[in-house]
Amino acid sequence: MAMVTGRRNSALRMLLVGAGIVLLLAWSLLPIYWIGVTSLKPEREIYALPPTLVPAAPTLAHYATVLFKTRFPQFVRNSFIVALLATIASVTIGTLAAYALTRIRFAGRSLVARGIVAAYLLPPALLFIPLFIVLQRLGMIDSLAGLVLAYLTFTVPFSTWMLIGYIRTIPTELDEAACIDGAGRLQTLVRVLIPVAAPGIAIVALFAFTQAWNEFLYALIYVYSDAARTLTSGLVGMMMGDVFIWGQLMAASMVAVAPVLAIYVVAQRYLVEGLASGSVK
Repeated sequence: MAMVTGRRNSALRMLLVGAGIVLLLAWSLLPIYWIGVTSLKPEREIYALPPTLVPAAPTLAHYATVLFKTRFPQFVRNSFIVALLATIASVTIGTLAAYALTRIRFAGRSLVARGIVAAYLLPPALLFIPLFIVLQRLGMIDSLAGLVLAYLTFTVPFSTWMLIGYIRTIPTELDEAACIDGAGRLQTLVRVLIPVAAPGIAIVALFAFTQAWNEFLYALIYVYSDAARTLTSGLVGMMMGDVFIWGQLMAASMVAVAPVLAIYVVAQRYLVEGLASGSVK
């Protein structure tokens, strides 16, 4: 009797877990599906009632307009440049800072770590005015370099804090063995810790890239010309007052989402394998 009850409870638990997974998948994927479906509908069908879940007459006209008759491809290129540079800089700075905070003993180390957390928790809306003044004095308003510098204010604290937790899990015996072999701190970091921490660094880089790719507030405030505009602020240009060009807007949104989705799909397997089969267990 107890065995039958246990099996029923296990089956019920699995059913509840499966239902929860299905709900989460629907919550996550239905918006993307609706964006994709809307981007394939003709203008008349977009505004038709009741709305259709499958396009009656699919068309790529909105994609053709976005890709060949607007400057949106340039906005995507700008976003890629800014996100890539911000990711490289934040991961480099974060790795060095995390190594210093976890392996080097100095006065005020815990205070610096708390300051990093506080900097990461600060809302971007509180920083955009001081940052605007700094960038204006540096002559970096309306430039991709200015956006990269602004993005470092949230990607560097994030990268540093995440890597602190990861590097702490690496045994200090590896550092001591490298020191016995005559390696300095920089050699130990580059040749020992970074290869071991590569899965964690890859995850941090992926999240930092996503943060920079999706950022909207700074891109809207610090850039005003099409030459330096990113895709998030470029989408605003498709909203003319209270008129929304839904077909082009949805097509541009799919173009903006596709690179990040592709990166996650391709990198997911390697990231999970790296975390599961790291050299330090």
